[in-house]
Amino acid sequence: MAKSKRTILAAAQETTTPPDELTESQSIARVIKAEGNNLYTCELPNKKTFMFELEARFRNAIFIKRGGYVLVDLASAEERAASTRVVGEIINVVRDEKSWRKQPYWPAKFVKKTYDDSDDEEESNVGKMPPSDSEEE
Repeated sequence: MAKSKRTILAAAQETTTPPDELTESQSIARVIKAEGNNLYTCELPNKKTFMFELEARFRNAIFIKRGGYVLVDLASAEERAASTRVVGEIINVVRDEKSWRKQPYWPAKFVKKTYDDSDDEEESNVGKMPPSDSEEE
């Protein structure tokens, strides 16, 4: 049965505001790949990748894109690691990334990179024709 519009809007509203602080078992992670059946492979700030399950309230309500960020809970990691590949649970989805990045718990590894053209030593050849043999002679 489909979820009501009220339930979907409530789940969407929860993802826009970041929590004030995180517990020791919670962490921000980057989504690497959607595995199917509400399972996602995510990269933690320490470069380790694990599989997480999407919490039931977000299923069929929130779209998670590859490269996006989620809040994961590793509290049940010891219990789950022995029985399944799933290590933890996705408890929140980062939708308003700008407000989440302002929080003190945002990992430094996930800081946006800015690209300067002044750092490039050689000229880019994107969109240019390859050199022909007649020019070299």
